[in-house]
Amino acid sequence: MSKNKNTEQKIFEAATELFIEKGVDRTSVRDIATKAGINLALMNYYFRSKENLFDAIFANLVKKNTKDLIKIMDSDLELNDKISQYVSTYIDILIENPLLVSFFMAILHRSREKITEMDVIHNLYGREKFTQQILDEGKKGTIKKTDPSHFYVDMISMITFPFAIKPLIMDKNELNEADFMEFIAYRKIHITQMLKDSIKPCP
Repeated sequence: MSKNKNTEQKIFEAATELFIEKGVDRTSVRDIATKAGINLALMNYYFRSKENLFDAIFANLVKKNTKDLIKIMDSDLELNDKISQYVSTYIDILIENPLLVSFFMAILHRSREKITEMDVIHNLYGREKFTQQILDEGKKGTIKKTDPSHFYVDMISMITFPFAIKPLIMDKNELNEADFMEFIAYRKIHITQMLKDSIKPCP
């Protein structure tokens, strides 16, 4: 039996919708097969387990959506421009793909080792050119000496955390979906300025 790309895509789409709607742990393989309109045997033929499907969807989402981020980090842009573009692009990606943060956290909770096995994540974290740029600018005095690892974690945390606690932010601030999008849009400016201020050279 040869695998059909259309069937595989149906499974991907059905699983993604259910993962968003019900959460990964509350979604069964049978749920996915039913929503995709296929029988359970065919579902198992394509993906031996829900775990395999989960990993495949996550890797696909990350690979598809991190190309622009890697391009920015590996570019010849000035550091401040690179930070601005990275923050704005990453936030736009998370707006379009709300599953990315929850998928990442779910994988961490399931198996920390799996993160290091995924090249798409390894290639994104701490790009060599970006790291060296921060070190070089620190030596020249155009920014204060900064540990690239801490800077990267600060940047990623500020970008992703609001998406991880979206329900809490909306409830605490009495926001609807449109209000939350406005809140996130402002975060692009706020985060960028905070990051730039954090590396300004000391007077």
